[in-house]
Amino acid sequence: MPVDQEALDAVALSREEYAVLVQRLGREPLEVELGMFGSLWSEHCGYKNSRPLFSYFPTGGDQILTKVGAENAGAIDIGDGRCVVMKVESHNHPSAIEPHEGAATGVGGIVRDIFAMGAYPVAILDSLRFGPPDDPQNRYLFDGVVGGIGGYGNCLGIPTVGGEIFFAEAYNGNPLVNAMCVGIAETAKLLSARATGEGNPLLLVGADTGRDGIHGASGLASRTDPEARFEEMRPAVQVGNPFMEKLLMEACFELASEHRDWIVGLQDLGAAGLTSSVVECCAKGDSGAVLELAKVPRREEGMRPYEIMLSESQERMLVIAKREHVDDVAALFRRWELHCEEIGQVTGGDEVVILDSGHEVARVPVQIATDPPQYRRRGVRPAELLELNQFNPASLPDLAPADATATLLRLLARPNIASKRGVFRQYDHQVLNNTVVGPGGDAAVLRVPGTGRGIAITTDCNPRLCYLDPYTGGAVAVAEAARNVVCTGATPVAVTDCLNFGNPEKLEVYYTLEHAIRGIADACAAFATPVVSGNVSLYNETAGRPIYPTPVIGMLGLMDDVSKHLKSAFSTPDATAWLLGQPLRQPAATLGGSEYLEAVHGQVAGLPTVDLSAEKRLHDLVLRAHAEGLLLSAHDCAEGGLAVALAEKAILGGLGFEGSAEVAGRLDAALFGEAQGRIIVTIAPDVFRQGGGAARLQDLAAEIGVPLTRLGKVVPGAAFSFGPIATSIDPLREAYEALL
Repeated sequence: MPVDQEALDAVALSREEYAVLVQRLGREPLEVELGMFGSLWSEHCGYKNSRPLFSYFPTGGDQILTKVGAENAGAIDIGDGRCVVMKVESHNHPSAIEPHEGAATGVGGIVRDIFAMGAYPVAILDSLRFGPPDDPQNRYLFDGVVGGIGGYGNCLGIPTVGGEIFFAEAYNGNPLVNAMCVGIAETAKLLSARATGEGNPLLLVGADTGRDGIHGASGLASRTDPEARFEEMRPAVQVGNPFMEKLLMEACFELASEHRDWIVGLQDLGAAGLTSSVVECCAKGDSGAVLELAKVPRREEGMRPYEIMLSESQERMLVIAKREHVDDVAALFRRWELHCEEIGQVTGGDEVVILDSGHEVARVPVQIATDPPQYRRRGVRPAELLELNQFNPASLPDLAPADATATLLRLLARPNIASKRGVFRQYDHQVLNNTVVGPGGDAAVLRVPGTGRGIAITTDCNPRLCYLDPYTGGAVAVAEAARNVVCTGATPVAVTDCLNFGNPEKLEVYYTLEHAIRGIADACAAFATPVVSGNVSLYNETAGRPIYPTPVIGMLGLMDDVSKHLKSAFSTPDATAWLLGQPLRQPAATLGGSEYLEAVHGQVAGLPTVDLSAEKRLHDLVLRAHAEGLLLSAHDCAEGGLAVALAEKAILGGLGFEGSAEVAGRLDAALFGEAQGRIIVTIAPDVFRQGGGAARLQDLAAEIGVPLTRLGKVVPGAAFSFGPIATSIDPLREAYEALL
């Protein structure tokens, strides 16, 4: 008898998809099979709306060790027999319903993806979006999410070293919680999530299985408007235990690093729990499996096979052990006080067979389960963008010089610019003792243990720009992340992304998804930073209104000598400050999509632009100048424009600034316009007095083709002046630090 609509809604399958499933199976699916296919064919697991667009991404390179999508995370060779493993994922809808547990288990899930590869997690970053913080509900979500991230990460002993937070009304009721994790592994000891070797045992290790998280992948991650379904979907939010995850992490790393020859594969139980972990391992290993659910340890009475297969209880891993070493593996996990139960074995077929006390409850063909319908739509440009993009900021009155100082203070206090110290003080960012530059700068810098080398990591995305022009916004997200990494002295090498969008079945939303991906792809190609891993979170809508398109970029950079890293802050009195990239005088169009335009004129409008070849030249100039020892600091110009970037350098360094550059043309655009491709650097005063450093910087800029403008000098004390702006560090810091 065909299933009713209520059953299909529960697993987020359309009637058309169900018909495809029946046709492929040649029969009606059993109850457990329906639940399994609903999860495996969900957007979260099957990427049915987004996978056809992934072909735009550049994914290969000499340093890339993994095929994108083939493993839990991407691995990048960094030399010396080591690699960096990284990925970013979302936990948006769970965090809208239970902000603390949703965010905490989001951290737990991304960390498991890293140590499932045989890497030791060394850093966590986050990328968060909320509605305006003056709304009590948004503040509740904000406090819960930050508490969940800090609580889980701190208990694991992994430093949370960076991230970003953006506030806009578009995220009311639908916050975005993206978590990124980075690990270090010996290249020769990388693990794969695959099941091979007929007769090899499948071991379930870690926590007992409960009813939390059922329909997490197919329900929470594949439906719209979580705000309207809070109570219905609350049981789908997982509950985490970071102390058990810590034991699991250490045990799995010991297994991977010291006893690699005992196992053939290791996989996280994340979205869809046992269903996805077993089926995906079999798909990668070109094998089948048989499971006996009676052997699954559980923490609740009366659990049905359907619930056991779809449970997303946290802190669980699947180990595919070699038969001759099953006792060794079990003994290792028992030593770490963790359950280790054999629940099945690898078979030579192409089906996953599920038994409950010997009774067959499901028989799932692996090929069908991992080949969901794919949708390639013809997107339609949102009609509202026509008017927004035609808006000309030149039609607005220019900023009066007398208002310049007050406007700078106003922007520094804006939620999207203000210091996030109140957030990252809740995170332990020094544990493991590898953090060289922590939160608050352009990018975090960590030393690679056992070497003198370093990595720089950051997350970035300006969703206002993505809303106004998805292609440009996607490209800018990559460009700004790369600039952040370059400002530490590191060379950008790879990207992980998390694509957060609304309902892709709406052609306007699909348009934004496709064009943002195109923008990301072109920028990654321009910077030689391939996409090595990522995640997609769609159906982010509240009351039928999608969030801003938010393609979050996680960027990795490498440096040969971590002791020579750059920081953002002014550090030396009498050092000279230079603007590299787009010159001081800017057209009014650079106010489009800016923080200034929204704060002062109440508008989100305009048409952003980016020149990727100019961006690449800027990166090359900064890295070459730094390699020659010319630079003391570097900080990119982003939200708030040039004046805000200068103020941030002064606040962070506790030193004043005396501007000498002539501020010509439109004052608002020069001070607060958000032209892309600009970095402020400082040069040591003795170098400048000799003339050699400044002359060499100018020569390099001319050779590479990057405009250069002398802005002024760093001064002892607290005075701060630039153009008509005249104030001191104390009011700047008071505005900057007040919000959070």
